[in-house]
Amino acid sequence: MGREVVSACRNAGRAMLLLAEAILCIRYVMTRRSRREAIHQMFVGGIKSLTVITVVASFTGMILALQTGIEMRRFGQEVYIGAAVMVSMLREMGPFMTGLILAASVGSSIAAQMGTMVVSEEIAALELMSINPVRYLVMPRLVAMMIMTPLLSFYSCIMGVVGGGIVGMTQLNVPWAAYIDNAIRFADNKDLFVGMLKAFLFGVIIVITACHQGFATTQGAVGVGNATRRTVIISFLSILVVGYMITRFFYV
Repeated sequence: MGREVVSACRNAGRAMLLLAEAILCIRYVMTRRSRREAIHQMFVGGIKSLTVITVVASFTGMILALQTGIEMRRFGQEVYIGAAVMVSMLREMGPFMTGLILAASVGSSIAAQMGTMVVSEEIAALELMSINPVRYLVMPRLVAMMIMTPLLSFYSCIMGVVGGGIVGMTQLNVPWAAYIDNAIRFADNKDLFVGMLKAFLFGVIIVITACHQGFATTQGAVGVGNATRRTVIISFLSILVVGYMITRFFYV
């Protein structure tokens, strides 16, 4: 038990050092190669995730609206489901669902790519050519996820509110105008900013976890699979813990 705790602390420290080095390399992001790679990663990690995020966010909003509306209808207050859906999506569900989706899809992909490059000695070849792997591989992915995760989180909030509005109109007899009016009236700028902060940190967590696990890969193909699995597990747990801590810091 003690040895596992020490190992976890050591890995967390190495991940923090990797993050610090990647942040120091951000000053090179406007070079031609880094800019092109960052844009490519934004497309791969962000645009290609739109379909699954649209489906998950829409149904999340629909479930929130239906469950909340059923209970509020007992008191004749179902017209306020717009506020419940909007606040829930902005504060928690938007960044949370986006983070989990990106951790499972983008994070696992990055870990597999980095792990494969390690076991095939491509990372060692980069170092032999005096190319910094962190600047070459990690920094563009970090910048891409820093930008795309908040944008995708905001998009998921919109889709969740739209999904909740459809349920409100079709199953709870809540007019669309009243739904949107309550959704906007009860939401606060603070809810939006806290949600975007969460999404930003989730993007950082996903990339650094994936790259750290990928760089630490050993034992060939089996090791690549293990690195991918650990990336998803660590990212999920980190997103849950960090999300709770931010909510407690800003709202308690």
